[in-house]
Amino acid sequence: MWPRPIRWPVGHHDGMVQTTTLEIKTTGQGDVHNLTPLVTRAIRAASMESGLATIAVVGSTAGVTTIEFEPGAVADLNRVWEHLAPRNGEYEHHLRWGDDNGSSHVRAAMLGPSISIPFDRGHLCVGTWQQIVLVEFDTRSRTREIVVQLIA
Repeated sequence: MWPRPIRWPVGHHDGMVQTTTLEIKTTGQGDVHNLTPLVTRAIRAASMESGLATIAVVGSTAGVTTIEFEPGAVADLNRVWEHLAPRNGEYEHHLRWGDDNGSSHVRAAMLGPSISIPFDRGHLCVGTWQQIVLVEFDTRSRTREIVVQLIA
């Protein structure tokens, strides 16, 4: 049996660290969600002026990054993922588990599950056109748990 991760309650605060968990419903591979407003809300609700925000998705078939969140850039990102790890490619994972999400695991491993961004005076230190996004790689819809941890 695998050890279960510790789940902090929503809004857990431990001295100089504040942890918030959020849920996002996705539609499957290629779905991208802008997390920036949710992270901004968590920062403004915190009792911290400046620090570091780490945003992580729980699971092995999704990732977090930054991009200009607009339809063209999202389409370009998805096209590159399809080129690098095609959904209909041959994956040992499919043979071992009898499923179809080998590309999902490979894509998520390449992108990574988290990103850390500084914040100052209640604002994320990002560019004008830079948003924090969740990228769904699984081949089915999911409810994703997002952990936002703020460190002062």
